[in-house]
Amino acid sequence: MNLGVCYKNGRGVPQDYAKAVYWYEKAAEQGYARAQYNLGVCYDFGDGVDTDHAAAAGWYKKAAEQDLADAQYNLGLSYITGEGVPCDRSAAHYWLNKAAAQGHQQAADLLRSL
Repeated sequence: MNLGVCYKNGRGVPQDYAKAVYWYEKAAEQGYARAQYNLGVCYDFGDGVDTDHAAAAGWYKKAAEQDLADAQYNLGLSYITGEGVPCDRSAAHYWLNKAAAQGHQQAADLLRSL
């Protein structure tokens, strides 16, 4: 996972999104929540892979189920926008509330605006 971060940010190695994805996948498949989240971000923005919002939401969900607040927030956003999952206000509230309960300020702010 850490090697993936190095490749994504070009820290100590040349920046290479495809290599970052490779290392994120290795860690994500072993259940590491932060790697699952990072992989979701790559799919969301097309960093090292083709943009695939459904894949992004799937990885966010795996990380969100392990109580990673950033993933819960991004999954909530996915349910609001309908990118990768059907629009579902109830699911959005569920995940945003979980993130906000962990102190995720953006989730709390978004909940107040919904």
